[in-house]
Amino acid sequence: MNLSLLDPVTAIKGIGNETAVALEELAVTTVLDLFEYLPFRYEDYRLKDLETTEHDERVTVEGKLHSQPSLTYYGKKKSRLMLKLLTGRYLITVIFFNQPYLKSKMNINDVITVTGKWDRHRQMITGNECHFGSHKVENEFEPVYSVRGSISVKGLRRYITNAFAQYGALLEENLPDSLLTRYKLMPRPNALHSMHFPENAQTVKQARRRFVYEEFLLFQLKMQAMRKIQREQSRGIQQIFDGEKVKLFTESLPFPLTDAQKRVVNEISVDMASPFRMNRLLQGDVGSGKTVVAAIALFSSVTAGYQGALMVPTEILAEQHAHSLKAMLEPIGISTDLLTSSVKGKRRRELLLALEKGEIDILIGTHALIQEEVNFCNLGLVITDEQHRFGVRQRRILREKGGSPDVLFMTATPIPRTLAITVFGEMDVSTIDEMPAGRKVIETYWAKHDMLDRILHFIEKELRQGRQAYVICPLIEESEKLDLQNVLDVHGMLTHYYAGRYHVGLMHGRLPADEKESVMKQFSENETQILISTTVVEVGVNVPNATVMVIYDAERFGLAQLHQLRGRVGRGSDQSYCILLADPKSENGKERMKIMTETNDGFVLSEKDLELRGPGDFFGKKQSGLPDFKVADMVHDYRTLEVARDDAARLIASESFWNEPQYEQLRKSLEETGVLNGEKLD
Repeated sequence: MNLSLLDPVTAIKGIGNETAVALEELAVTTVLDLFEYLPFRYEDYRLKDLETTEHDERVTVEGKLHSQPSLTYYGKKKSRLMLKLLTGRYLITVIFFNQPYLKSKMNINDVITVTGKWDRHRQMITGNECHFGSHKVENEFEPVYSVRGSISVKGLRRYITNAFAQYGALLEENLPDSLLTRYKLMPRPNALHSMHFPENAQTVKQARRRFVYEEFLLFQLKMQAMRKIQREQSRGIQQIFDGEKVKLFTESLPFPLTDAQKRVVNEISVDMASPFRMNRLLQGDVGSGKTVVAAIALFSSVTAGYQGALMVPTEILAEQHAHSLKAMLEPIGISTDLLTSSVKGKRRRELLLALEKGEIDILIGTHALIQEEVNFCNLGLVITDEQHRFGVRQRRILREKGGSPDVLFMTATPIPRTLAITVFGEMDVSTIDEMPAGRKVIETYWAKHDMLDRILHFIEKELRQGRQAYVICPLIEESEKLDLQNVLDVHGMLTHYYAGRYHVGLMHGRLPADEKESVMKQFSENETQILISTTVVEVGVNVPNATVMVIYDAERFGLAQLHQLRGRVGRGSDQSYCILLADPKSENGKERMKIMTETNDGFVLSEKDLELRGPGDFFGKKQSGLPDFKVADMVHDYRTLEVARDDAARLIASESFWNEPQYEQLRKSLEETGVLNGEKLD
């Protein structure tokens, strides 16, 4: 009988139809799936020295029972067994919950082995396992699997043991010898065996190291292949723009470009002039000058005889961009217009007709730009701002509005290297990592809620000098679940506090669009001096006269969002301040406040945010595109990710990868992703 790793799991001894259905819940349907269903952690039963054990760490210790244990009952059928254990130089307390039967087995001076959680401060272990006699366990290092339903860890381990006995000889290597040798990687069959049946911590480390590299390499091969295919298939527009006009336009700007801006403009220009379609991500910190770069790119496209489009997530932002681009471009004869859902009726019909005739050079707008009725005459460049707020589909529809326009994505959320490589691996990435000259660093302070009076006095001091302030709150209305200050309460309180002296505006997401516009207009024209708002103002709002940003319940926000909010001030020549009003309970919350006061560098913050919150929370749960790795961790294994990315790029670009037998398994894996047939291209 011919055995195959693709045989159904029922071919394994001990797995019947009922178990197979339960395993299917874990996405295990074939023998290979079972081999590749890896543990998510390991129980370490090696004896530990409490001297070197961290607080809250799981620990196994052996010791002598020092006194008679005491057993107390509480609640319904609940009990607590407390004993004193002499282990090494420590006399510690051990507590077992709801295991009263252990007491009758214990005598003073008995040697017992306890496994549980070590509380360093109270010198106490909360035990969950107890063995009588000296430390003897079958495996000092035991794998723990994610299981559910009728599948138990013990049962799963039995099935995997049988799978190795029946099918282990069929496991193959999928990496070429050259890579195994270069990185001293464990062969795949050995690594799988070591993950499931570890001899010790070292073998697990080596096996894990192998799978981290393998997962990243396979993923990066897919990304690099997508990049290659997109580039080859995307016969783009070769934009022959007027270099002399672009140079004169750049020199006419009221401020010189930074070196970083010059570098990025050059990268974009090279892309636009090439016959391939540009697919580039431009990232830069708040206030680093991305809008100017966008204006130069749009201007270049117009001099080449094309139209440009700029899509942004909110009406406020669209209006601001339209205002600043009009000011830069209309004096030199380039027509710009704004399209949002507020543009209706006759005005809308006229605009769409002018666009189709080519009378509008640059159109700025919200997702209204991707509606079916919007037709460009000759679209050459599409720029999407804060691109992670639009879905893949929305971005694609805008791209398809022209024949094959160049595409530039912009974001002011500095993306950590690891996520840029992972989520945007098929794009080229440009980074503005330098701030314009003369920008003052925003001074950031962390204050507790009981310091509110001092903060209100400080705001008044700034207002007396003709400046303005933002106050940001997390919620619109009072919530029973979360005891947070909300905009309505804070607005009421500050209106009363500053009554007769200063005007206080109110802004939140539930206001109708025209009302939001009116509130923002009053603030930007200094008719209101304080703006109480939810995070609606997070992206792109530009009021150079505002110098104070107060953020209520700041511990509720991630670092990236706090940094975005802080970036609303510091846009003029005056010194600006950000005050984080927070009483964080968790260590994580305290750490975030501390980091915010220590650095203004968005890229440093983004790396820290990723470490503290994990990749899933970085873009918010809805963000698709984050791969699901079984073993690899983008945050902690980022060096391996970078190595795998470079290796994948080199392989995809080489002739040998596509032809030589040593790469056959990798090619096969790549074919299975569907990328080579264009299936995964959006």
